Amino acid sequence: MQWDQYISQPGLRTLAVALFVALALSLFGRVLTALVLRLARAFVFTRELAEQLEKPTRVLLPLLGLQGVWASAPSDLLLIGAARQVTTLLIIATLTWLAMRLLRGLQLFIQLRNPVDVVDNLRARQIQTQSRVLLRTLGFFVLLVGLAAMLMTFPGARQFGASLLASAGLAGLAVGFAARPVLANLIAGVQIAMTQPIRLDDVVIVENEWGRIEEITGTYVVVRIWDDRRLVVPLQYFIEKPFQNWTRRSSSLIGTVFLWADYSLPLEPLREELRRLCREVPQLWDGRVCVLQVTDAGERSIQLRALVSSPDSSRNWDLRCHIRENLLGFIQRQYPHALPLVRADLSVGHKQTVDRSPPEHTEPERQPPV
Repeated sequence: MQWDQYISQPGLRTLAVALFVALALSLFGRVLTALVLRLARAFVFTRELAEQLEKPTRVLLPLLGLQGVWASAPSDLLLIGAARQVTTLLIIATLTWLAMRLLRGLQLFIQLRNPVDVVDNLRARQIQTQSRVLLRTLGFFVLLVGLAAMLMTFPGARQFGASLLASAGLAGLAVGFAARPVLANLIAGVQIAMTQPIRLDDVVIVENEWGRIEEITGTYVVVRIWDDRRLVVPLQYFIEKPFQNWTRRSSSLIGTVFLWADYSLPLEPLREELRRLCREVPQLWDGRVCVLQVTDAGERSIQLRALVSSPDSSRNWDLRCHIRENLLGFIQRQYPHALPLVRADLSVGHKQTVDRSPPEHTEPERQPPV
């Protein structure tokens, strides 16, 4: 095939039409997306969706126009087959991008409709966790379908795919074994979305670390620890291993404060002081539990346990510190004799003579040389 065919009149006409169609559809896409964005500002869902689909739409329209031009062009033009193949691949990639942005817009809309920065956010965290995990799983399948569609445009890839599906030898076992962690995390993600052992913003204890669920991805979970460290845990961990979830059904929590005191300490004044301390901080105490009990009696002191309840774990921590500090101060002020003491009975059985004279200076014994 000669290069003069490329510069022939049909080739020039096809190229000119392709450029005109691409520029016209690109301009039309900009105008269309700007108009849609202006009209979509009235509603949250339409605004988020329009913002996410703006760029893929601007790219997709010129590609569709070019594909129409290449389809109507003569098949004997130079490089027309390559142009059709490349444009087809770009269209599939753009459609995959469009689908991913659509899922992203849906996720943003769900987050806006169900904020977690409220006092009672249990329902919102349930919805956000389910939607995030399911949409990420769906996004994985969208990418898989897009990649498969791009590969199926090549005739050789069709035969390879058919032979790969038909084979059941060692190669298939090796590929399946290598893909086992990915599939396990994928299945674990679906299980977490359905059963919800964890949700976004849940308070958990994982590997003896207290923190909150900050992010749930398709392969791992990020736990924000109380000192702003991040603990990255595989998604499958929450299916296979036990852990503590303090906000599984409700965020309210009962905390304990332990004190040790002498047997002479009266308990009723201390109980009254505990109730007074709880009532003076209504932002920390939810009014459910305020109890003081003796939980142990040793040979030297008694152990007191105060139970107090709060709307969430953070406020319960502050309430426990408030109770502990003020109860200690109350005992020190009102009953200083009731602090833990060590008792000892001193009896004089016989007199002891204590030699207070300074010790005699004795020279150490010389050792014979070796």
